[in-house]
Amino acid sequence: MDPLQKNHTLSSEFIILGFGDLEELKIFFFVLFLAMHLITLAGHTTIVLITLINTCLQTPMYFFLRNLSTIEICYILVIVPNMLANFLSRNQRIPFLGCALQMHLFIALGGAECFLLAAMAYDRFVAICNPLRYTLIITRALCLQMLVLACISGFALSLTLTTLIFLLPFCQSHEINHFFCDIPAVLFLACSDTRANEIAVFLVCMLILLFPFLLILLSYGFIIAAILRIHSAEGRSKAFSTCAGHLLVSLLHYGCAIFIYIRPKSCYTPEQDKIVSLIYTNVTPMLYPMIYSLRNKEVKGALRRLLENPNR
Repeated sequence: MDPLQKNHTLSSEFIILGFGDLEELKIFFFVLFLAMHLITLAGHTTIVLITLINTCLQTPMYFFLRNLSTIEICYILVIVPNMLANFLSRNQRIPFLGCALQMHLFIALGGAECFLLAAMAYDRFVAICNPLRYTLIITRALCLQMLVLACISGFALSLTLTTLIFLLPFCQSHEINHFFCDIPAVLFLACSDTRANEIAVFLVCMLILLFPFLLILLSYGFIIAAILRIHSAEGRSKAFSTCAGHLLVSLLHYGCAIFIYIRPKSCYTPEQDKIVSLIYTNVTPMLYPMIYSLRNKEVKGALRRLLENPNR
């Protein structure tokens, strides 16, 4: 890259266009998404506190659920507060390094969540397919190792991906047609041949998204086969209820992410991407605590006892 061009890129700012075409509805959207954001934070914080306080919820499944909610809190805090500020601010500029940091943290936390969902699928697989050896296989040490590996993998792959994107020259338009520094929106602004970078991005996204998702589908193939072998209807219902929430969350999380990231730059459609991104940064994180609590009698029972007797 030409030194002057490189200096121009590093010293420049990006402009987040957000929802500029909906100027008259900005206050409405600000109130709506602020309410959703607060509900999401309250839901995930409740899950973290309940699984920490309640002695009955100290199993590996709730260890993973607690850390999944913690990652989800950090994940939405990277995106949503800035999005809300842009609804009210006339200055929607973000520094080059600020944009890179936002992308890095977003991908890192999203990647860690992908790997953690895969670890949770393995936990459910062992619990249902090999229940007699569950406590021998899924130890606290293994849970910690899987959590650390998920976080390290997410941050390492995110650093690689973010570096590949921000080494590109952005010498023309700096207007990001999105409400945050998302991969397709930033990659679209590059003024050089991005085919090699697109291939690298695709490979990293394969590692973060498709590989864990295939492991989850494989685990659930064995889980469903094991559930169908249970003779009693009550037994089948109980086994399915322990993993239904996780399966639904996985489908929502991976479905949106694969739609956005596993495709070429030529298929980039800004307006469609913004709608899907709104869903996976605002709507689905709000639904996750509801999915887990409504499908889980232990979580509902712990929450009910906590509300009835806060000092207990």
